[in-house]
Amino acid sequence: MDTEALNNALYDKMAAEQERYRHELLGQSPEEVLNHAYEYAMREDILMEMETLTLPAPQAAALLAAPFPLADVYKDFRDMETGHMDTVRECIEARADALLEAQQEASRAVPLYQQSGEYAREHGELDAFRASRQANIACRDAIEAAIRDGFDGMHLTADAKNVLTEFGPERVSHVLAATLQEKTWDQRFSRSNQAWAASVPVFDTKERRLAYLVNSHPALLDGFVDKVRKELDAVREQPERVAKKPSIKEQLAAKPVPGDKPATKTKDREVR
Repeated sequence: MDTEALNNALYDKMAAEQERYRHELLGQSPEEVLNHAYEYAMREDILMEMETLTLPAPQAAALLAAPFPLADVYKDFRDMETGHMDTVRECIEARADALLEAQQEASRAVPLYQQSGEYAREHGELDAFRASRQANIACRDAIEAAIRDGFDGMHLTADAKNVLTEFGPERVSHVLAATLQEKTWDQRFSRSNQAWAASVPVFDTKERRLAYLVNSHPALLDGFVDKVRKELDAVREQPERVAKKPSIKEQLAAKPVPGDKPATKTKDREVR
């Protein structure tokens, strides 16, 4: 037989072998079928690859002569060290990052309501007021968690950047300022931080602020405010990015030449 005929015969033999394996599994208990689910899936992948793979005639003939070529290939694959679990881990981390980013975007999308509850009621904006209040509470919880997780008993290593990324500078400043404005008597907060807090407008009444005041140790909270202000200052000090003007060569390359026909999409090579 020629190369094509050998490969076709090999595929037919492996496909028949997989079909017999499938019927054997269907006669087993559900638990036993689950035990062989991975093997079945991998054998299916091997068979799928054989649909497009053209082996040299000697290799195809050697596999064709084996009693169970599909089972043999699977066993070699099973015993081979691959990066399969690395890929699984990367997929888990990528999905978690995507969900986290979506949550952060949802948090940032809630605008900070800068009017009183009475104003919201009078103007039919209670939904916006309540959504902002819930976001304030979530921001408070994130600040408390960052301080709690970032204190080792001696040093505060809390990452303010993550909280700012999730809730935005405006809301984080609002929640921290509201907290410090309620504790002007506490000398554990630096004068600089108290002055900063006093400069941030907070429209909620004292009673409504209680829902989202940060309940962390004043000395640790003061250190966290320092970190937030440092991040805010760093953002303000960053020079505005100036858009790079494209070069003449780049402009000419992007500009279509009159009379030129658009390039046609090349056809994919036929798979034998």
